[in-house]
Amino acid sequence: MAFASVAGMENPQWAAAAALVEQALAERGSAAQPVVTNGSARTAAEAAQTLGCEVGAIGNSLVFMADGEPLLVITSGAHRVDTAALARRLGKQRIKRATPDQVREATGQEIGGVAPVGHPAPVETVIDRDLGGYPEVWVAAGTPYTVFRTALAELVRLTGGTVVQVD
Repeated sequence: MAFASVAGMENPQWAAAAALVEQALAERGSAAQPVVTNGSARTAAEAAQTLGCEVGAIGNSLVFMADGEPLLVITSGAHRVDTAALARRLGKQRIKRATPDQVREATGQEIGGVAPVGHPAPVETVIDRDLGGYPEVWVAAGTPYTVFRTALAELVRLTGGTVVQVD
């Protein structure tokens, strides 16, 4: 599977978003490198097809509002987030899906390309424990066409996130 460098992206807005993710990874001491895919990675199913991996190995970054504050949930692409159960586990009153504007405000990125890092300010993050069942996990790198390879332990280190059951 061949990838292109984010430096060669034609869309300047996407190139800037991917560059922020690349910078955040480097600042956190990660060797992970964002790459441009040869197909869409906007959804977990599209990413799995593009990358040739199981859908469960896709770390799907979803933004919710938890008691009025952004909450980034990095879930296995094989799962749907049970917001009621997650709220109980986290001691939150209510968790609901963020609007596209709330996603952009919290992360600086658009739906379909939200990365675990590279946000304007820290975002509370939880990570699906089932991602630990895969030796490598692919996550978005700031755009619907950029990803990087990582693993559960590195996601925790990069984000300061908490590993929980999300489904």
